[in-house]
Amino acid sequence: MYILMIKSEDKYFSQHPSLSNILGLDIDRLSHGMIFSMRFIADLHIHSKYSRATSREMSPENIWKWAQLKGITVIGTGDFTHPQWFKELQEKLEPSGNGLFTLQKDYRVADVPVSCSSAVFFILSSEISCIYSKNGKTRKIHLIVIVPDFTDAARLNLHLSRIGNLSADGRPILGLDAKKLLKIVIDICPDSIFVPAHAWTPHFSVFGAESGFDSLEECFEELTPHIHAIETGLSSDPSMNWRLSALDGLTLISNSDAHSPSKIGREANIFDTELSYQAIMNAIKTGKGFSGTIEFFPEEGKYHYDGHRACEVSLSPKETIEYDYLCPVCGRKVTVGVMHRVEKLADRQEGYRCPDAPPYYSIIPLPEILAEALKIGVNTKVVDKEYQNMLRRLGSEFRILMDIPLQDIATATSPVIREAISRTRSGKVYISPGYDGEYGKVKIFEEVERKEIKGQTMLF
Repeated sequence: MYILMIKSEDKYFSQHPSLSNILGLDIDRLSHGMIFSMRFIADLHIHSKYSRATSREMSPENIWKWAQLKGITVIGTGDFTHPQWFKELQEKLEPSGNGLFTLQKDYRVADVPVSCSSAVFFILSSEISCIYSKNGKTRKIHLIVIVPDFTDAARLNLHLSRIGNLSADGRPILGLDAKKLLKIVIDICPDSIFVPAHAWTPHFSVFGAESGFDSLEECFEELTPHIHAIETGLSSDPSMNWRLSALDGLTLISNSDAHSPSKIGREANIFDTELSYQAIMNAIKTGKGFSGTIEFFPEEGKYHYDGHRACEVSLSPKETIEYDYLCPVCGRKVTVGVMHRVEKLADRQEGYRCPDAPPYYSIIPLPEILAEALKIGVNTKVVDKEYQNMLRRLGSEFRILMDIPLQDIATATSPVIREAISRTRSGKVYISPGYDGEYGKVKIFEEVERKEIKGQTMLF
């Protein structure tokens, strides 16, 4: 249950965001001073329709709609460095008075079920790719930059446009040292949030096996104290990162890096703070008010294991070492995945838990659960129909996956789907690990179990 405390005529009302219409309160128009405390979900890193390999459906309107379907209160804009997207954001968003932005009402044309309807706030975010040479090696580092207003974003865009072509891609590629980018960002906007993106991805990350570094200090040198968080990425979770004492004190954030509306929120953050830019920034930088993350099972990420996709070879770190880092089929070098890289840099044993670390919650996206339960493709009309039916009857996807009582789920849908969600909540799933760009494959039921559950349903 996500609670918003609102002060009105010296009285306090406790309200779930989706009840705003019932109580006659327009959350979008609440001033910064009226919001005291809120537990909310935020996805701070997505992409626009101007990024490569990204759906044309990634518009402000669709992002606003899908944030509600997922149960997200604060959503990143993505790609504010792109001139056309920046212009569109300025046209369609308006300040909400708390350092965040809302979609103007004229653009709220999407049909959102009443059960999912809630306030959505945008935060100005972008991802930047730095490709450069350092210490005799080519580095490819992706960074997330978040700023509080369009003025700071415009100043940063102007500076970066002198370095590279911002129009070529929503995620611009700059021949710029990541440390120098950090210096530019903090000089232009001291209240910015600067986070290494998907920190373990092999090809484009600060710790990546192919083009990254062995430590933050090697990358950012004397500016390392300005790094307060890293994004763990789909192929790792907090428990894997706790194995590195060098990451103690950093906030481990998770985001979807979505390239299509339905992928929004596949990973996200939980805050328990005032609903404002300042509060979000402080929570990320200090950890206070940062209440945890919602995670992919890391095995499902497409770079968890080592391997060679062309030969359909998936390897554990131990097997990769036995094969001398070469594909046993063709003899070419394998892509070293996140699990292997963490194992190489870790100075703690597997299973170590960092003291006082916030919790995290591993989920499988609801459409994937439905596809597995119904034994059909995830992109089929049957899955989409059942997905929409569950949203209408039960509420947002996060509520269904994490909060709704299992009996209510069984009443709204089938016992097989209820059991699939139950097993996902308890982690009783099998996932064939992803490798070399291939997502992991989820398996929840053995065929005999599926038949037994259906048989029990027919009996009763």
